[in-house]
Amino acid sequence: MAQKSKTSKDETVLGPTGRPYQGFPTPPKLDRHGPARIIALCNQKGGVGKTTTSINLAASLAEYGRKVLAVDFDPQGALSAGLGIQTHDVPTIYDLLLDTKRDPREAIVPTATEGLDLIPANIDLSAAEVHLVNEVARESILSHVLRRVSADYDVILIDCQPSLGLLTVNALTAAHGVLIPLECEFFALRGVALLIETIEKVKDRLNPTIELDGLLATMYDARTLHSREVLERIVETFGDKVFETVIGRTVKFPDASVAGQPLTEYAPEHPAAQAYLRLARELVARGAVA
Repeated sequence: MAQKSKTSKDETVLGPTGRPYQGFPTPPKLDRHGPARIIALCNQKGGVGKTTTSINLAASLAEYGRKVLAVDFDPQGALSAGLGIQTHDVPTIYDLLLDTKRDPREAIVPTATEGLDLIPANIDLSAAEVHLVNEVARESILSHVLRRVSADYDVILIDCQPSLGLLTVNALTAAHGVLIPLECEFFALRGVALLIETIEKVKDRLNPTIELDGLLATMYDARTLHSREVLERIVETFGDKVFETVIGRTVKFPDASVAGQPLTEYAPEHPAAQAYLRLARELVARGAVA
């Protein structure tokens, strides 16, 4: 909820992060597509909104005319289910990791959202770390897969599993940027330092071009002092790396997931849907997405 801070001549509207509230402009349509910028949505803590953000950010970017590929990189397959895609008896990201000569386009599935495609995942992916552990350059296998389709898209979003294992390291090695969804709850803060340390190690040893695109505050409830204090602490610690867009807590997200739709289509006028559209505009304004 925005707050108003009066000055002598006018009013400055402050957003939840305590910074002047900006209305990011609607990005212009692109006259051509690709190569994609790859963004990993990553946090080793579960239940912080990674998949919800992947679904709704992908749909929002597609609504603004971007060609988007979402990669389900979690054995739970929640991203696939949330987009209404069946994952049984179809090629998945697991098949592409095990057979890097296979054309990744065989596993790409168009979703009901125009401009948004998906590489699905299912429980088979849980065996990937065991199979990959003895592979040469095992940390770079996902990068090899995604580079082969990068020219077809403007942005590729990787929905990581809640861990810092080999799959997540693969995602970080493939990515140009990292977006960290962070629940506005005290314990969510504790693991961020370890995650950023992991990103720095990947940058130093495997992927020198990776950068932290930003931290996204999720499940924010302006009515509670706890939410407000945690968000204030996040901004104090990470400054401008915290997105100005904040995602509020709402029961609409599970309803949209059951329907197999992004919230931006299930309830497009809902404040949380509008917040994800705003996040898409903010990413473009920051230069993280073309």
